[in-house]
Amino acid sequence: VQLQASGGGLVQAGGSLRLSCAASGLIFGIRATRWYRQAPGKQRDLIASISTGGTTYYTDSVKGRFTISRDNAKNTVYLQMNSLNHEDTGVYYCNGYISPGREFWGQGTQVTVSS
Repeated sequence: VQLQASGGGLVQAGGSLRLSCAASGLIFGIRATRWYRQAPGKQRDLIASISTGGTTYYTDSVKGRFTISRDNAKNTVYLQMNSLNHEDTGVYYCNGYISPGREFWGQGTQVTVSS
């Protein structure tokens, strides 16, 4: 499984970005796709996920601002991010979860929110 994350960039506070995570390879076993964020000097934290059945999860800090969705025809998961603030700055990684101990990571995409 290969995951390609894209869509990051520099945006002003209050702005929006849409991240994409495109999967290729043996993707049929992926049970959930997750987005993680790693802020400077901090650990990598789970911020949103979507299962193959469409069940979503959001960490409290992004609820109401971020939306995770999937396009099965394109094997792509999106993270729409609105009302961005400085605390959203970081490297965003997508993760494909198959089972405990079996998961795959994309290369990360940088999001920088300027005030």
